Amino acid sequence: MSKYSLSALVAAGLLAGGMSVSSASAADLGGNCCADLEERIAELEATTARKGNRKVSLTVSGWVGQQATWWDDGAESKVYVNDLGTTLASHVKFTGQAQILPGWTAGYVLHLEAVGSDSLTMNQFDADGNSALTGTNNGVGVLQSFWFIKSDRLGKISLGKQSQASDNTAILVDGSGSLVPANWVSFDYNGFFARNRSTGDLSNLTWGNAGGGVWGDGNGLPTNSIRYDSPTFGGFSVSASWGESDFWDIAARYAGEWHDFKISVAGAYSQTSDDNVFSQNMVQPAGTGYFQIGAYVEHVPTGLFAYGAYGHLDYFNTNNALVVRPNGLDNNDTYYIKGGIRQRWNPLGHTVLYGEYMYAENHDSFATDNGQGGSFASELDPGTSAANLWGVGVVQEIDAAAMSLWVKYRNIDANTFGAGSFDTDEMHQVSVGALINF
Repeated sequence: MSKYSLSALVAAGLLAGGMSVSSASAADLGGNCCADLEERIAELEATTARKGNRKVSLTVSGWVGQQATWWDDGAESKVYVNDLGTTLASHVKFTGQAQILPGWTAGYVLHLEAVGSDSLTMNQFDADGNSALTGTNNGVGVLQSFWFIKSDRLGKISLGKQSQASDNTAILVDGSGSLVPANWVSFDYNGFFARNRSTGDLSNLTWGNAGGGVWGDGNGLPTNSIRYDSPTFGGFSVSASWGESDFWDIAARYAGEWHDFKISVAGAYSQTSDDNVFSQNMVQPAGTGYFQIGAYVEHVPTGLFAYGAYGHLDYFNTNNALVVRPNGLDNNDTYYIKGGIRQRWNPLGHTVLYGEYMYAENHDSFATDNGQGGSFASELDPGTSAANLWGVGVVQEIDAAAMSLWVKYRNIDANTFGAGSFDTDEMHQVSVGALINF
């Protein structure tokens, strides 16, 4: 993370401008050199980012991340070059802050995301993906844009397009260094179609819908909202937000150290009555409710770590009552565990070895069929599927470049139930990627 002041930008501009002036031209300035210099500075200030009387700081940060993925769906295999999925894709963030009074600050965040190939929607027919599903566009778009006022004693209020309090709550406690390549969101395979093991045909069931839409994270995209974040007391903090249209959530977090152990725990609940939000469903409900919790523990001397998360999604009808399915099945649940070791075995930085497992069930699995078309799903008789994922990987951190490199393998399969059910072929993926911070 690097800070660039306006004075540095002006100095760079002056240096570039000065280098383009020949010695003869410099001699011609004569007694007007100071006036010309002041005019040049005024021109530069008119064409560069202003800092509001030089009282507002400007921090530029972000990362660039890409990976190459080999996939095999049981009958076809290819290699795609893809990004890391919206919210993890390459981005640049501009953050500003100024002191109002002692203990009070005001600031802003402008967060731009560059999606080169939308990994959430790529599939056997589209290597780059169609990001209309996630509400983003391939190219550069605004992921967040909001202002905030913060008190050291009272907390922070922010307003605009931003991550709500429950955004990725269960994921962000993962301190292993393997969060980006291994988390419970189906970034790498969400849009791929499952193949019927018996016939070899592609079905209308995507792996994302087999596990409940976006699997673990039912509330993972920034929204237009107002948010409150409390100060941290003894490692504890709380957050809450409200947004369009009648969306609200609350989250609580804890992080601390006990003897030789690092511990982080976070949980959140969110609810919305907007039937047009991006959520894990086929039948558009009148509303959804999502509970998530995640925990991370690491034994610092040995580097052994464990991480787990649980998510539960409910649907509500127009009377704001919980939707109960005729078959008596509960709504969607996701379970995720990961364990491994984080140690510094070489001078480059920490090496992380991990294994992961996830079970996700979806009782509203749309287009569960036998590969012959004829999708089967309705509010009275929804399709049901249960998906399993396991994987292993290694991450190498390079401290001198603020960079992480990884190699990972993942295996995904699913069971489908009800009319038109079928056995899926396994999906295999091997990804090699990197992320570099700036």
